[in-house]
Amino acid sequence: MLNEELTSNISNEKVIDNAIQINVISSSYCQPNIDNNIKKGNELHRHLKERHMIMIALGGTIGTGLFLASGQALASSGPGGSLTSYLIISIMVYFVMTSLAELSTQYPISGSFNTYGSRFVDEAFGFALAYNYYFSWVATISGELVAAGIIVEFWLPNFPSIIWSLVGMTIMFILNGFTVKGYGEAEYWFAMIKVLTVIIFIIIGVLVDIGVLGHEKIYGKNWNIKGAPFYKGFAGIITTSIISGFAFQGTETIGIAAGESENPRRDVPRAINGTIWRIILFFVGSIIIMGLVIPYNHSGLVHVGDVKNVAVSPFTLVFLKSGIKPAVHIMNGVILTTILSAGNSGLYICTRILYSLAKENKAPKQFCYLTKAGIPIWSLLFTTILSTSLFALSFIGNQIIYQWLINITGVMGFIAWLGIIFSHFRFRQAYILQGYSLDNLVYKAFLYPYGQIIATILIFTSIFGQGYSAFTIKPFNFTNFLSAYLTIPVFLIVFFIYKFVKKTRFIPLKEIDLIKDSIQLRQS
Repeated sequence: MLNEELTSNISNEKVIDNAIQINVISSSYCQPNIDNNIKKGNELHRHLKERHMIMIALGGTIGTGLFLASGQALASSGPGGSLTSYLIISIMVYFVMTSLAELSTQYPISGSFNTYGSRFVDEAFGFALAYNYYFSWVATISGELVAAGIIVEFWLPNFPSIIWSLVGMTIMFILNGFTVKGYGEAEYWFAMIKVLTVIIFIIIGVLVDIGVLGHEKIYGKNWNIKGAPFYKGFAGIITTSIISGFAFQGTETIGIAAGESENPRRDVPRAINGTIWRIILFFVGSIIIMGLVIPYNHSGLVHVGDVKNVAVSPFTLVFLKSGIKPAVHIMNGVILTTILSAGNSGLYICTRILYSLAKENKAPKQFCYLTKAGIPIWSLLFTTILSTSLFALSFIGNQIIYQWLINITGVMGFIAWLGIIFSHFRFRQAYILQGYSLDNLVYKAFLYPYGQIIATILIFTSIFGQGYSAFTIKPFNFTNFLSAYLTIPVFLIVFFIYKFVKKTRFIPLKEIDLIKDSIQLRQS
C-alpha cells in the first residue's frame, strides 16, 4: 500500500512540467549582505545519488546508539520493555519522516529544518530549531569521539585514548573537506559495513537462539527470568525511550542532503521510504535478537548510571555465545568504523546547517564561503574545532560524559522532530488556505494528520517521561534531572531572546511564502 502510494506520488507529474528547474541555493555566497572581501566560491554541487542518500541516512543512524547504547536499553527495561520502546520510537520516526519527505521534496534545500520553521511558523522558531539541531550534532560528533577512545581503550588500556579520538576526527575532516561526491562515496561504504554487520548479527543470533550455534537452545528463556520481560514496567519503557531516540537520531539527514541531490523530486521520497523501513528492520530485529539471546541482567550490559562496561557491546556478547572467539576484536573494529561513519555524517550535517544559517544572516557570513568543490570550508573548520573542544571534556571522565551526551542529544533530537511536524502542519494549512491543490504535491505524508498527531503525543511523552528516574531515586537525583531536561529551557531561552531582539512574529497563514525555493505550484 505504501509503495503504491509512493509510486503514485512520484509518477503523478502531469501537473508539473518536467523541464522545471528547482530554484534552490541560487548562489554560493550570502545574499544580499556580503562583504567584497569574502571571495565567491561555486554553488553547492548536486552530486548525491539515491544510493548515496540512503546510505547517508543509514550511516548517520546506525552508530553507537545501536551498537553500544542498545545494551543499556535492554538492561533498563528488559527484553519486552526495550522492544516496546524501539517499536514506539519506530512509529514516531516513520511519521516524522513522512512529514519531512513532503517538505523536502517540495522545498529541496540544503541546510536544516530551520528554514521550514522560519518560513511556516516564526523566524525565532526557525532560529532556535536550527541551533538546537546544530548543537545536537556537535554533541553527537563529540560522543562518537568519546566512544572511539573507550573502544580503543579496550585494546590499549595504558595508551592515551585521546590520541585515537583525534585521529578519528582528522579522518572525518578530510572526508568532508574535498567534494560532496567523495563524502557520499565514503559514507556509502562505511554504511555498507554496518548494514552487513547487522544482517550477520541477526542471522547468527537466530542460530544461537535455536541452538545451531553455541552450547544450548535458548528460545524464549530470557523472556521468562525474574523481572522479565518488562523490567520496571511502564517506567522502564519511558526511561528507555531516550536511548531509543538517540539511536534513531540521524534518520532525518536525507532532508538536509536534499539540496545536493541530483534529482530530489525523485530520489528524496524513494530514499526516505526505503531508508525508514530498513532502519526499523535493523533496529527492531537487533533488539529482538538481543532480548532472546542475552539476559537483561547480564553483567556485561550497561546499566543506567553504570557506564564502566560501555566498551562491551551487546553485539559482542551475542557473537561470543555463538562460539566465535575473536568476536570481541571483530566487533570492536566494526564499532570503530561506525564511529567514523556517524561522525562523518554529523560533520556533513553541521556544515550544511551553518551554511544555511549564514545565508539567512543568522550566522557569520564567513560560513557562506564555498571552495571550488562546493564545500562550506569555514563551517567545516568551525564545527571541527567546536566538536573537538566539547570532546575535551572527556578528560574529566569519558564514560560519564558519554552518558550525558546520549541524554542531551536524545532530547535535542526529539525537539528537532517536533519542529519538523509543526512546520509540516503549518505548511499544509497555508497550502490549502492559499488555494493550492494537494494533487500538485510531489509527495503526500502518509495518514496525515493522524499519524503526525500520534507522533507528537509520543514525542512529548518521551521528552517529559525520560527524566522519570530522577524523581524515583531517593534522595532526588539532580544530575539525572539536569541531563534529562536542560535542553528544554535552553531552547526556549534562545527562542524568546531572538524573538525579543528581532521582534519577530508568528506568521499568518495567508502571508506564508509558498513559492520561494519550491517546484512550480499550480493554483487550483
